[in-house]
Amino acid sequence: GFAIAIGVVVDDAIIDVENILRRLRENRACATGVPPVLAAQAGSLCHAPRSVFDVTLDASLEVRSAIVYATFIVALVFLPVFLMTGVAGKLFTPLATAFVLAMLASLVVALTVTPAMCLLLLGRTAPHTEPRYLGWIKARHRAWLEAFMRRPRTLIGAALALTLAAVATLPFFGGEFLPEFREGHFIVHMAALPGTSLAESVRLGKQVTAELLKNPHIKFVTQQAGRAENSEDTWGAHYSEMGVELAPLSGEAAEFVMAEIRETLVKFPGLSFKVMPFLAERIEETISGATAQVVVNVFGDDLDLIDRKVEEVRRVLAAVRGATDVQMETEPGTPEITVRLRPERLLAFGFQPAEVLEAIETAYQGAVVAQSYQGNRVVDVNVILAERDRREPERIGELLLRNSGGTRVRLRELADIEAGNGRSLVVHEGAQRRQQVTCNVTGRDLTSFVADARRAVAEKVQFPSGVYSVFRGSAEQQATAQREILIHSAIAGVGIVTLLAMVFRAGQNLLLVLANLPFALIGGVLAIFALGGMLSIGTLVGLVTLFGISTRNSIMLISHYEHLVAAEGCAWNLDTALRGASERLVPILMTALVTALGLLPLALGFGKPGHEIESPMAIVILGGLLTSTALNLLVLPALALRYGRFENFVSIS
Repeated sequence: GFAIAIGVVVDDAIIDVENILRRLRENRACATGVPPVLAAQAGSLCHAPRSVFDVTLDASLEVRSAIVYATFIVALVFLPVFLMTGVAGKLFTPLATAFVLAMLASLVVALTVTPAMCLLLLGRTAPHTEPRYLGWIKARHRAWLEAFMRRPRTLIGAALALTLAAVATLPFFGGEFLPEFREGHFIVHMAALPGTSLAESVRLGKQVTAELLKNPHIKFVTQQAGRAENSEDTWGAHYSEMGVELAPLSGEAAEFVMAEIRETLVKFPGLSFKVMPFLAERIEETISGATAQVVVNVFGDDLDLIDRKVEEVRRVLAAVRGATDVQMETEPGTPEITVRLRPERLLAFGFQPAEVLEAIETAYQGAVVAQSYQGNRVVDVNVILAERDRREPERIGELLLRNSGGTRVRLRELADIEAGNGRSLVVHEGAQRRQQVTCNVTGRDLTSFVADARRAVAEKVQFPSGVYSVFRGSAEQQATAQREILIHSAIAGVGIVTLLAMVFRAGQNLLLVLANLPFALIGGVLAIFALGGMLSIGTLVGLVTLFGISTRNSIMLISHYEHLVAAEGCAWNLDTALRGASERLVPILMTALVTALGLLPLALGFGKPGHEIESPMAIVILGGLLTSTALNLLVLPALALRYGRFENFVSIS
């Protein structure tokens, strides 16, 4: 937020200082008795010279109201960002807070400290004459304006065509929630067949690791197989999570490495893999509870029916262009050994069912039977079957049991023991059973992929009564964030129009200020197109920021026209329109240039790790700032001359 605001916080001071300096030049010319050149430049007659204090005060008050309203409008523009929820809110609300607080602080300084410093510093010496290059720029600007104002219909038609083209382009942009993070660290999820032992998972992991390390861009690989006893994860021994650390690379090179990793993993049939950057995975897990961009949840009551439908969904998703790492959350075919007690045999040998079950649990899971004291430490003593016996399922029937009377019987005499398939995990959500299919997206944007996936699932998968699917993940979060931005932007728009109505009494003048929004949209759309046509939450926040920053210049120009007519008594005609545009040329160019220079370091960092969110924002703001400034200086004066109403209104200052 501070990085984006660094070029904006001086705008209020620039406008104030420039206006004070221009008025001091006029006053100085009147005092020296050589006003003709200055009067010709200013377009007004010279009056008796006044004190430096009066000139500074009046010049500061002249732009005070416009500065205050423009700053509050910029702050109000950030209302949609403040009201964002979820992960997007956590990411962008601090940015908006820092930006708005910096803007409000700069406003206070511009209204108090800046005029006082102008009085102290500019009032002691004669103001320097205007540099020649500014005179040349103003002459060229005036010539262009005169040429454009002779063809107002052509000019307005061209601006309208550009705006319509920009708006028509928006539906064709791709969409993503957040850009791909280039952090140089990937998480590879590896899943073997359910029932694979921990030792086999480790062996397979070593083979995958050796193959990955052949890539010179990979620094090292780590493997976490299975889960700890009290782990929050519910993985089985067949599941592994591998950390892949890259050598220092540029952002584009890191993208190629991800593709190379996937190509390497294809060499291991029978294993399923999922590859994601570490930070992106954590964000996705926060959003949907799954470590993938696209999540399809299937709900129902019959587990076998859910599994069949999930398999159909998995096949459909895998066939959609761009789908990769397609996986089911829990495989249903987990091997298990079933022990069914035979009541008649228990009765014949004098065993209680609870005794048999406790013995089996102690043998294969362990039980605390005593405690050992070592100084002030208490250590539990556990009893469990020897590891070599626990590793052989065929020996379960050999387990020797003893009843209360001392009779010893093997487990196979008391129960039916058979191998089968079961479920290691049954997931519930909202009091319903749930199965899940996840996948990532490569080679296309997330929004269009989810749209195609929804359509394919609806057409090819028939869900019976009581079974239904729900899409989750980044696409849902992106749609929610976009909807929030649009709704809250409409609310902020009402507040902005209300403030503008307080500034400009004529509805035509208010519409002239709002005409700056399509001017900024043209450049913002061009910037998004240059970024690959990807509309993310970051670029949307950039557009919101752009609309607030660019509105300031149109407010300054239209309010200055009102001042010239109401306070200085100028007739509203071509000469007044040219004079007002010329007098506002320097502050508009300076504020735009300073803002652009402040954003330039962020924009130049595009593609580098750590700049994935703010660089697209900065580029969108720069693109919109370029077109809004150019059209403000060339098109807005022509629109104001043709449609503006400045007679019979008092100055807002």
